[in-house]
Amino acid sequence: MTQDQPRPVRIDPFRLRMQRTGQMVTDAMVFASENIKIEPDALRQLCDAASLPPARKVLATADIHVGFGIPIGAVLGLENAIMPPAVGYDINCGMRLLRSPFSKGQIDTDRIADSIARDVPLGEGMANLALDRDAIEIVIHQGVSAVPTLAQKTKHRAWEAFDPDQFADDIRRIEENGRMPAETAAVPKMAIQKGSNQLGTLGGGNHFIEIQYVQKIFDDSTAKFFDLFENQIVVMIHSGSRRFGYEIADEYMNVAAGRPEMAERRKMLSFLPTDSPQGKNYIAAMGAAANFAFTNRHIMALLVRRCFNRMFGPTPMPLVYDVTHNMAKPETHEGTALWVHRKGATRAFGASRMAQTPFEKIGQPIITPGSMGTASYLLVGTGSSGESLCSVNHGAGRVMSRTAALGKSRRGKTVSQALITDEQFKRSMRGIKLITGNRRRIKEEAPGAYKDIDEVVRIVTECGWAKPVARMVPLAVLKG
Repeated sequence: MTQDQPRPVRIDPFRLRMQRTGQMVTDAMVFASENIKIEPDALRQLCDAASLPPARKVLATADIHVGFGIPIGAVLGLENAIMPPAVGYDINCGMRLLRSPFSKGQIDTDRIADSIARDVPLGEGMANLALDRDAIEIVIHQGVSAVPTLAQKTKHRAWEAFDPDQFADDIRRIEENGRMPAETAAVPKMAIQKGSNQLGTLGGGNHFIEIQYVQKIFDDSTAKFFDLFENQIVVMIHSGSRRFGYEIADEYMNVAAGRPEMAERRKMLSFLPTDSPQGKNYIAAMGAAANFAFTNRHIMALLVRRCFNRMFGPTPMPLVYDVTHNMAKPETHEGTALWVHRKGATRAFGASRMAQTPFEKIGQPIITPGSMGTASYLLVGTGSSGESLCSVNHGAGRVMSRTAALGKSRRGKTVSQALITDEQFKRSMRGIKLITGNRRRIKEEAPGAYKDIDEVVRIVTECGWAKPVARMVPLAVLKG
């Protein structure tokens, strides 16, 4: 879209600026060190975002990589506009972290991983908890608050782990308390049809469940607040709104692209005025997808708790936090009301913006995964991230495409060699139990296909946006 893409100019060790030029309406910033490889096409996409008329602030975190129209790792502040491609197809893809009372070596994590894999379907197109029309409407409107009603209306093994007291604490530890405003009428029929049996499923791609242990504590007092300790066994879940959210995203990307004033724009760069009927409908449908995703992660967490209970007897598995990293929300920054779009980015509010939550004294928890075989982090927001619209990276970010990692063949002949060999992949996963629903394509998610998570987190902490609490490494990985 942009005719004259500016060259990124490094203004300090962690900041690159692409100054407004051509059709751009604002500068574009990238927060990355010299050690971070950035694709030229991702920078082009960021400049395209900075050329949108409603754009007021455009930036990307260190995990920036090419996405559909808007790069993954981008944060857009739009005025009076909502942009489906800047949220993405997997609305409310996010992270959830559970802690256990066990230490590394006390339990057989391979056995518990096998048990979880029997209860949580892995991979694309899988089904688990089936809902009728009434039940899915309850999820659309209530999000995680619908779980007690679902437990009464349906039969499912997940409800064996439901505990009312635990549930009340869980709700307080989910972003937005697991519920956003939504309307069934705004949800496409295909989304309801495709998503009606997908609650409690992981999905494919980079989604995962990991059994990890806390390798290092960085901040003793904050770790104590979360009841985390070194060598503790924790479980991390990464998933989203499944086909339910995909159908909503696709429908409204087409709606946005079909508006007369978008005639010269590509589908991937179309947006909707927030005061238009279509814009209001997308916001309501996006909320429905967010509620579906929050509920999906909660049901998987119940299934994880059920597996621990069945194997070790009644086992407390409290929720540390559940955070989204594909979402748009109305927020005020520096006195300006914006719709902040985080596409592969995590909100990082400081303590002052977490009032009336359990985190009003420490800041918002941030769950930052690496790649399977590498570390993940728990951090908390400091309140000093105004320059990034209170946002940090959502993970390590890809350093090569799925096709490059896996290689490409056509009619049995190699078109391009895999950049990651089978031997490299095996070495990177040594000592980690791997369960996958698609062994043929699992190398797409190899650790070598991702950036260095330690460097990405270092940038966040050196910028002063968040402080690290704990570093976790995997013992067992379940992938779709």
